[in-house]
Amino acid sequence: MKQTAQIYIIIAMVAVLAIIIIASNSFYVVDIKSQYVITQFGRPVKVVKEPGLNIKTPFIQKTKYFEKRIIEWDGESSDILTRDKENIGINTWARWKINEPLKFYTSLGTEDRGQGVLDEVIGSAVKNIVSSYPLNEILRNTNRKLVYTTVELEKAELDKKVEIVNGRENLVKEIHKMANEELSERYGMELVDVRIKHINYVPAVIPKIFDRMRSERIRIANKYESEGRREEAQILGYMKKELEKIESEGYKIATETRGEADAEAIKIYADTYGKAPEFYSFTKTLETYEKTIDKNTHLYLSTDSDYYQYLKGYIGKEEPPDILSGQ
Repeated sequence: MKQTAQIYIIIAMVAVLAIIIIASNSFYVVDIKSQYVITQFGRPVKVVKEPGLNIKTPFIQKTKYFEKRIIEWDGESSDILTRDKENIGINTWARWKINEPLKFYTSLGTEDRGQGVLDEVIGSAVKNIVSSYPLNEILRNTNRKLVYTTVELEKAELDKKVEIVNGRENLVKEIHKMANEELSERYGMELVDVRIKHINYVPAVIPKIFDRMRSERIRIANKYESEGRREEAQILGYMKKELEKIESEGYKIATETRGEADAEAIKIYADTYGKAPEFYSFTKTLETYEKTIDKNTHLYLSTDSDYYQYLKGYIGKEEPPDILSGQ
């Protein structure tokens, strides 16, 4: 009797264990962030997206989990030659999700393979679209006027006649459309968004860009220097002209003043001569003596010379005659 009870207990335990095993292989829970593909002998038979408790055939059917939420993708930088022959490195990122889990399972099977497909599809779309546009279309969205540090750089930009027709935003939309069509049609994936994360010249080109920028700055500096020399020449020419004008006017004023002074002096001398001609003659003769005779001067004059008349007339006299009184 006791052995029979033990057998029943063992059978009950085995039954409970079997029920647990069967139940664990029969029931599965789908939460809000997941979706499942049910396979039977490796062949997909059902897709479950709605959250809740579900049942499947134990041991025969299996579940394959896939993420329902948006998944990140971060691409590697790739070198692309733009339409205007600028060699740039461009880096993109994207967000995607599994839109059709059954198609995704049959074509790829795992999310890692989906990431690999994104590398190829988005990378190909980026190269095709970017290579068909000039660099300015890739960098800018509008024709808004850029602010430059110098007028020369602004003029150089205007001379290029850059006109943004599509812009970076429309370019990204084209990349998204091209990549999304292939992903949706072949792999059951939906490309939610794609963006250009980083654009730069490739390392081999950067030194040449710096040299070109340096040459541009040197050209601008030389232009400033040339304009400075031209301004200097103009200022010096103006200064010389003004100086000559001032000197001419000064010389004119000095000449006029000297002429007026000489005229005034002559008038005074004339008036003096008219009042006392002898005194005038005497003073002028003394001035002549002072200017022409010194200790080293030897004069040989006749006694009737006008130059010697005062010396001849007043030698031996103690006092000079009073010329003013006429004595």
